[in-house]
Amino acid sequence: MNIKTKFQLSFMMFLEFFIWGGWFVTLGTFLGNNLEATAGQSSMAFSTQSWGAIIAPFIIGLIADRYFNAERILGVLHLVGAFLMYQMYQSTDFVAFYPYVLGYMILYMPTLALVNSISFNQMKDPAKEFSNIRVFGTIGWIIAGLVISYLFVWDSPEALEAGMLKNTFLMAGIASAILGVFSFTLPKTPPKVDKSEKVAISDVLGLDALKLLKDKNFLVFFISSVLICIPLAFYYQNANPFLAEIGLPNPTGKMAIGQVSEALFILALPFFFTKFGFKKTILVGMLAWTVRYILFAYGNADELSFMLIIGIALHGICYDFFFVSGQIYTDTKAGEKYKSAAQGLITLATYGVGMLIGFWIAGQITDSLTMDDGAHAWETIWMYPAGFAAVVFVLFALIFKNEKVEYKS
Repeated sequence: MNIKTKFQLSFMMFLEFFIWGGWFVTLGTFLGNNLEATAGQSSMAFSTQSWGAIIAPFIIGLIADRYFNAERILGVLHLVGAFLMYQMYQSTDFVAFYPYVLGYMILYMPTLALVNSISFNQMKDPAKEFSNIRVFGTIGWIIAGLVISYLFVWDSPEALEAGMLKNTFLMAGIASAILGVFSFTLPKTPPKVDKSEKVAISDVLGLDALKLLKDKNFLVFFISSVLICIPLAFYYQNANPFLAEIGLPNPTGKMAIGQVSEALFILALPFFFTKFGFKKTILVGMLAWTVRYILFAYGNADELSFMLIIGIALHGICYDFFFVSGQIYTDTKAGEKYKSAAQGLITLATYGVGMLIGFWIAGQITDSLTMDDGAHAWETIWMYPAGFAAVVFVLFALIFKNEKVEYKS
């Protein structure tokens, strides 16, 4: 791969995740402060990610892979996304805002697969080359958080009071427009499937991999993956509003510590796999969710703020040790025949169904623990996902039988 192509793919990844990190992290805070949305309405907005994940395979499998170059579809989706971002920026109530965020996430989620497809198409050895490109996506997410907190200071108490968080949508919209135009300069990635070839819905959704559920261990892992999305949804939906409400300075910038942690702990994953095996590694990931939420429950923005920072920094263990480990486990169990179908099924089950359930539960619990003055009983709220994660941990530890899983870098 030449230097020009490396730059193109790296810049594409940077913008792809700068856009997502530039508005999604602060979405809950924006909805509560700017649109006076309830927690239930916030859960509806966050659930658009799940609807996007459910619909994305159809856009990729039935359209992108059959009729158009991936880079062209990427460009069109981001240009339309920029328009929808501008509409979100101008929205003044939740009823007007919701259709735009739903439409945006239905268009954005397929782009995650498209940027991977465009990258892989230019690589001779993806196993060695992809991580060097994908890391720029993590950098983009981190930079977005730092820009919001430390450059523009849109999440300070004074800025929140003035409604400045709406500018995150303008920033993300501009970045989306840039990526939309830039996409048409990317290396050509033509359709991979003959458009005359019939594509079954079961292929698109990865339903062929349901046969793997006959394996008791995989079934336990599959159910655990769906259930652990409940604690994950609490983090996505409530972490930024929580940190902003209790007065932690620069909350969005500090949440970027989680992405730094994610990048570092993924490097530690091979060691844990080799030293402790799959079951212990994934159990550590589950336990980290419980520890994180206990730290959130009892930490504060003053002398115990270090507990909040540690909770954020645990994101690498929470995410990498469970979800990345799970992807490796799924790849090993599926074999060549069902590899793609199995990964598609897990993605549908977690980011689709699991997160949909998780956001709904998080919304219901948070609404029930919202006081008359709009403040929240955060200590109690955070103990719910801590308990959910602990239950999943115990069930997995008791039911899942240890088996050797080879780590593939």
